[in-house]
Amino acid sequence: MLVAVAGASGNIGSLTVAALRRHGHDPVPMSRSHGVDLVAGSGLDEALAGVDAVVDAMSAPAADREATVAYFGAATRNLLRAEQDAGVRHHVLLSIVEVHRIAGTAHYSGKREQERLVSAGDVPWTIVPVTQFFDFGETVASWTERDGTAYLAPVLMQPIAPADVADVLAEVAAGPPHGRYRDVAGPDRHDLVDMARRTHQATGREMILVPTWEAILGPDMAGNVLLPGPDARIAPTTFDDWLADRARQR
Repeated sequence: MLVAVAGASGNIGSLTVAALRRHGHDPVPMSRSHGVDLVAGSGLDEALAGVDAVVDAMSAPAADREATVAYFGAATRNLLRAEQDAGVRHHVLLSIVEVHRIAGTAHYSGKREQERLVSAGDVPWTIVPVTQFFDFGETVASWTERDGTAYLAPVLMQPIAPADVADVLAEVAAGPPHGRYRDVAGPDRHDLVDMARRTHQATGREMILVPTWEAILGPDMAGNVLLPGPDARIAPTTFDDWLADRARQR
C-alpha cells in the first residue's frame, strides 16, 4: 500500500515512515526536504500520484494564534485539494485529545482548524486524537527556561510514546476511514512538572523547575481535562520504559 506522510521530516512523521515500512507498506515522505511545500502547494500533485492514503503529521513553526491557524489552514486546504485530484481514498489526521474542550495554545487552535477542514472535506477521513508525548515536559521546560530555571504548569496528563503514536497512525492508514477515532493514550497518568524533572535526570540535564499556572499552559488545562475518554486505546510503552531508553542514549 502506498501511503504518503505529510511532515515526514518531523519527529512523528519520521517515525510513521519507519512504522509503515515495518508493516510492509511503501511510504512517500512529504516535506520541504523532499521537494513538497504544503503551504505553497508545490510538489503535492507529483508526490500523491498513485497514493492510497495520506497521514498528516505536520507541525507548524512557533507563531501567534492567528499565524498558526493560517499556516495549518493553508497547508490542509492544499493537501486535501491535491488528494481529491489524485483520488486518495483515506486522509488520516493526527490530532490532540480534548482539543475542542480547552483554549490551549496557538497549536491547539491550529489543530482545531485542521479538524474542521478535514471533517468538512470530500476525502474520506479519520481523525486520531492522541494525548501529549512523553517528551512534552522536556519540551515545555525548554520553551520557558531562563538562566537554568523553567516554569511549568502542574498539568495532569496520560502521555504516550511517540513511537506508539506512529504505529497507530500506520495501522489506521492501512484500514478504512473511521471518522473520529477513539482517544489514544499511554498507560499511566503523570504530572507535567514531574515528567520534566525525571526526563532531565535521565538525560543528565540540570534545571530548576517552578510549578506555576502563569507559564505557557493556563488554568483551563487544570484537573482532568487532558485525560482520555473511558474507551481510549491504551498504547503499551510506559514512561519508565521510555526514560530508560533515553538514559541509554546518553
